[in-house]
Amino acid sequence: MSSIVSQAWVWLNDPLNWTNSDGILALTWQHLWISAASVAIGCAIAWPIGIWLGHHGRGGGLVVGVSNLTRAIPTLALLSIFPLTILGFGPWSAVAALAVFAIPPLLANAVLGLREVDPSARDAAYGMGLSGWQVLFRVELPLSVPYLASGFRTAAVQVVATTTLAALVGGPGLGAIINEGFGLGIASGGGEVLAGGLLVVVLCLLVEGVLVLVERAVTPRPLRHTRRRTRRRASKPALAR
Repeated sequence: MSSIVSQAWVWLNDPLNWTNSDGILALTWQHLWISAASVAIGCAIAWPIGIWLGHHGRGGGLVVGVSNLTRAIPTLALLSIFPLTILGFGPWSAVAALAVFAIPPLLANAVLGLREVDPSARDAAYGMGLSGWQVLFRVELPLSVPYLASGFRTAAVQVVATTTLAALVGGPGLGAIINEGFGLGIASGGGEVLAGGLLVVVLCLLVEGVLVLVERAVTPRPLRHTRRRTRRRASKPALAR
């Protein structure tokens, strides 16, 4: 084990492993853009559906339940299926598969966030004569920001970690380092496998840290003291209520 750690240390300290065209910096950029594109597509699909379901208060449990069934599908299976479609082999197949993986937490938190809005605030808004759309944009969405941000952070970190598997089906990203290490065998490539794993962990922690700051920035100040309670509720199984 100590030799693998030593190999990883040596590998990480080799400048060529950072600056090559297929080095750490290039692979990290690929890893990030694939993850960002996947989460963006997931948001474009999940948030409008979740917000609409949460606003109208019906059908959310069924839709989120069906969405959660995708979690039962092995991620590697998704990554293997999309290259067989019109997308073919390449990064966009990985993006499509990871977008599917990102949808459940985004959708569940969007529905839950709208449903958790204080009914008295909603009733007061309707009492003031606001229309349904005005209540949605002026009352419900601002109050559900902590849930939306929590779902976004969960989906983003999960996708960044899972993008590593894309390398197993020929996708780009930091997983290529791990895949290459496995190809060399544990004796010669064990250090490279460990180094690749550490790089993914560090990247996940950095993404988590940045998104925590963003979440705090976008959360209205009066709602910040409820963040811990929000996170506990948002982490519960989707729409058990």
